[in-house]
Amino acid sequence: MVIPIASGSLLTKIDKAFAELAKIGLVPNTPWKVFGAQSLGCSPVAEAFHAGHDVVQPVRPTGIAKSLNIGNPADGPYVLDAVRRTGGSIAVADDDDIREGISLLARTTGIFAETAGGVTVSCLAKLVKDGLIDTSQETVIYNTGEGLKTADVLDVHPTHRIKPTLKSATEAGLLS
Repeated sequence: MVIPIASGSLLTKIDKAFAELAKIGLVPNTPWKVFGAQSLGCSPVAEAFHAGHDVVQPVRPTGIAKSLNIGNPADGPYVLDAVRRTGGSIAVADDDDIREGISLLARTTGIFAETAGGVTVSCLAKLVKDGLIDTSQETVIYNTGEGLKTADVLDVHPTHRIKPTLKSATEAGLLS
């Protein structure tokens, strides 16, 4: 699983859920790996992971991935534990990588992600390129937001505007 890291809570809760589902027998108790994805503009957990530290040092967030910009992630140490325990890793994506990740996901799947999704897609590509993800195994990536939320990072503008009325929607051909 490749999961975007803001506070770290999403990653730790997904890891916990897999363990609990296996414990009660709802899914097979097979190994899984947890991978984290952070924006280079706010990557304190990735920095700690790659330095081999157990403590996450706070940073001042920068960059376009505003939804992930938590400079002092409360669950950072727990993310480090989950990623290390499962044999995963943490990758980072810069602003250009994020834009390319958003575009790639839109072109290949029709899904328009916000910047956190761009981080996750870009980090997935890096993890595969670095040989950290086995492409013969199933990998799930988490897209946690819709692209219209951060369309400005791609300089995307609506091609059509309608008033929020039934009449306007019908006139625009959206309803018959």
